[in-house]
Amino acid sequence: MITAWLLGLPVVAVPAAVLARLAARRAQRGALTLAVVGGLLLVGATVLLVLTLTGESASAASLSAGTAAAHAASSGGNAAALIGAAVAVAGSTIGAGIAVAYTGAAALAAMSERPELFGRAMVVVGLAEGIAIYGLIIGIILVGKA
Repeated sequence: MITAWLLGLPVVAVPAAVLARLAARRAQRGALTLAVVGGLLLVGATVLLVLTLTGESASAASLSAGTAAAHAASSGGNAAALIGAAVAVAGSTIGAGIAVAYTGAAALAAMSERPELFGRAMVVVGLAEGIAIYGLIIGIILVGKA
């Protein structure tokens, strides 16, 4: 399984580096370049995910044929739990980042006019950060069940 990640990492990392390099050079064609490289990253990440999910684990290789089949059947739920944990953590972190960006900007604007609003503004920003913590808790619960 680790071999799939080692082989697939350049498939995902190289287009990202190319995108950063081309975006710095050609600002006019940035949107087209972004769309093309984004599509390449999507294809590379999908291939990497398929290779990872279909790969045989190291513990399954040491088992006999009968127990390896039972282990493979039971590991399908584990993969789903781990993917669910990744989606929960990633989604909540992205959502919290967006929320903190908007609430933080609004809090700074309010505090620049009325400094006494610092306490209330930081509570609102802290609530926005809590979204990431909730996703992390769900991710920990899902990994514990995997």
